[in-house]
Amino acid sequence: MKLSLIPLLTPYLLSSAIAWPGMKNTLSELNTRLSTRQDTPEDSIELIGDLIPEKGGPKTPVGIAIAGILTGTIDGQGLTEWSGSLPGKNTAKCKADTCCIWRHISLDMEKKFKGGSGRCNKWARFSVRLGFHDAGTWSKYTEDYGGADGSIILSGEELTRGENNGLQDIAKQMQKWFAEYSKFGVGMADLIQMGANVAAVVCPLGPRTRSFVGRIDSSRPAVNGLLPDVHAEAEELINLFENKTIRAHGLTALLGAHTTSQQHFVDPARAGDPQDSTPGIWDVAFYNQTTGPAPKRVFRFPSDVKIAAHPKAALEWSQFATDQEHWNTDYAREYVRLSLLGVNNINSLTECTHVLPRRILTAKTGDNNAAIQKWLKGEKNQLSSVIEEGDPVPNVARRRN
Repeated sequence: MKLSLIPLLTPYLLSSAIAWPGMKNTLSELNTRLSTRQDTPEDSIELIGDLIPEKGGPKTPVGIAIAGILTGTIDGQGLTEWSGSLPGKNTAKCKADTCCIWRHISLDMEKKFKGGSGRCNKWARFSVRLGFHDAGTWSKYTEDYGGADGSIILSGEELTRGENNGLQDIAKQMQKWFAEYSKFGVGMADLIQMGANVAAVVCPLGPRTRSFVGRIDSSRPAVNGLLPDVHAEAEELINLFENKTIRAHGLTALLGAHTTSQQHFVDPARAGDPQDSTPGIWDVAFYNQTTGPAPKRVFRFPSDVKIAAHPKAALEWSQFATDQEHWNTDYAREYVRLSLLGVNNINSLTECTHVLPRRILTAKTGDNNAAIQKWLKGEKNQLSSVIEEGDPVPNVARRRN
């Protein structure tokens, strides 16, 4: 159905306290986009944090921009890039620009997350999952804490939970970055969410999700039981995410991150098996191969199969399967939402999207396709670890045949 959200945002857009050049054009653009946008009851449009009217609503340019992203009137991807030279970390010029230190961090992360083959590697996959698991521990119906607050690492307890198995190594890496950069005012919550966004765009075809910093860290352990179970029924998962303001279409978009993954704990006997035939590439093969034919090695999560067949998600799932940009657009929008769950100072955040790496628009890699195909058929088990590392397959394939 067609929704009119301008009445909700207009009081904040017109407030003289937050007027800025081009504001009238922004309001006009929002009106235009809303007049042509067709939403359904399964689209996520709810405001969160201090953007809800009861907490004051959008008051600043960044608050209004995020409100636009959340309601689908503004793109959740950003194309602006870092321009000019990069000042040194300890210089006055860098300290005067909130995003300068984040450009240094982004470069460090890009180097860590990108494999020699051109595919993103296990560190990128870990980082995306870490972002999900920190932010996802929030619900509208529990006490208002948890979410994207860094507690998955800072609490010292959340990482011991079974649902977070496999995140210990990336947590150690984040702690190293935190030790290096916290003296510049960098918080753990922001570090985790920036890592998830850098990781996604480092993967070939991945989205360039708009990125914000300024979250408040917490060491208080999040409520247990708020993350999805891979064996849960579709209706249970949809309800779980609706309680996070993420409706069925948003959940469908977020699940697509499994396109880069290789499971280890759902079935340890098949450790290293991917969730589609192109691990390390952010493509829509996952959507096709969850519901259709797939190579022998592809491991389908039971929950993904159930969501794909659910009436609230099935159409969107099939649309993503043939439309990379549709999926990227929806994923970015929903990840902005996810990355701000539990954040109650959204109006005071700073946007640093321009520090992200450039998008990789092709899926060309340096792999030996014949070796990859044998691996996907169930042969060459040793290639699972090679692919996880993001290493080029040809040399290893010849050496280990």
